[in-house]
Amino acid sequence: MAESIAYDIITKLSSPLLQQLGLWWNLKDYLQDLKSIVSAIKAVLLDAEERSVSSNLVKDCLEKLKDALYDADDLLDDIHTEAQRKDLLSGSKLTKEVRDFFSSSNQVAYGLKMGGKIKAIKARLASIQSETKMLNLVEREHPIETPFMARRRQQTHSFVRKDEIIGREDDKAALLRLLTEFESEENVFTIPIVGIGGLGKTALAQLVYNDEMVKDQFELKMWVCVSDVFDVKVIVGNIIKSVRKKTPDRNLELDQLQEQLRDEIDEKKYLLVLDDIWNEERELWFSLKSLLKGGARGSMVIVTTRSHMVAKITSKCQPHVLKGLSDDDAWSLFKEIAFEQRSAESTNSTFVYIGKQILKMCVGVPLVISTIAGILSFKETENEWLSFKDNELSRISQNGGEILPTLKLSYDHLPSHLKHCFAYCGLYPKDHSINVTKLVQFWIAQGFVK
Repeated sequence: MAESIAYDIITKLSSPLLQQLGLWWNLKDYLQDLKSIVSAIKAVLLDAEERSVSSNLVKDCLEKLKDALYDADDLLDDIHTEAQRKDLLSGSKLTKEVRDFFSSSNQVAYGLKMGGKIKAIKARLASIQSETKMLNLVEREHPIETPFMARRRQQTHSFVRKDEIIGREDDKAALLRLLTEFESEENVFTIPIVGIGGLGKTALAQLVYNDEMVKDQFELKMWVCVSDVFDVKVIVGNIIKSVRKKTPDRNLELDQLQEQLRDEIDEKKYLLVLDDIWNEERELWFSLKSLLKGGARGSMVIVTTRSHMVAKITSKCQPHVLKGLSDDDAWSLFKEIAFEQRSAESTNSTFVYIGKQILKMCVGVPLVISTIAGILSFKETENEWLSFKDNELSRISQNGGEILPTLKLSYDHLPSHLKHCFAYCGLYPKDHSINVTKLVQFWIAQGFVK
């Protein structure tokens, strides 16, 4: 993020209009000094952003740098706006000069004011530059600008193509047996799928949900993405929406919604997938479960979660614990993505050897494998693959099944202008349905997209 801010500042400092204004206001030397400092900092920013994951000192320095760069960016926006205002003023040259002289923002006063602010920003950045030298940050070239985009958790859906899922045949068969052969004492039985992030819990649920055996077995099928906030009213509304294919009236109370839900599911054998549950409060789950009990005998609820506590709360049976891919399946997935952009001749034994070394660090997690393979697919040489393994990948810890540091690799490999756009999406709540047209308009308004 800081790297892309620095890129924008250098672009603005290079603006002919800004350079011309600097001459008018005698700010040229200040602007040139600021440009030199920002350029020097920009050279080590990629290294700083990557090392900030594992070093608190680097992280603190990076935060201070971001604050200073944002202030510098705001200051340059102010100067650029004033330059455009002067350029657009109507009237003769003499009229404009007189108007400027008597205005509250005439050249001399404004120039002195901006000169002081630029001097202060320059001093802040110079101080931070000294810190970066003490941290032994190294100059790094920006990664190859590729169209590869990092993934983020988003609203899930029920469809998946069978040929897109590798290595889950046994898991699918085990779940199908439960869905079609298991006889429970309860009308509605819950099956939890548990595993760390990126293992493919949602993909497995999609596979089962769309299987022909399941279609024949259940009268009604519903899919709801739950995610962080376990709001019973919202979940009930989304179940109704999944059945009727339209959103129920938002003004309805929970009592009215539960009546509609019972109209749809009571006495029907149904399959409901509740994807990505985090709630560990037993009472909240029981309040939802009581509304689901009206289904016909043999009805099933599949719950996907990272939490074993959620599995314990939602079901009396042993959860289906999802594990990493086997070595063969992991290699099939890696090879399919990493070698997609190159000819068969280029997938020589050296690439295969390095790839299998990298694959060991992915611990069989499909999302990690596909993320890293996607980055490598745009790296052309053996040295680039080795550098990625020894430098970037070696800094990532897989302790506790944390997947975000790995996904950040794909962010680090985005071009500067795309980092702004990607980071802006973080303003939206998790699982929010984004209006693409409005999002692009926001990007344009922010100056991310020309």
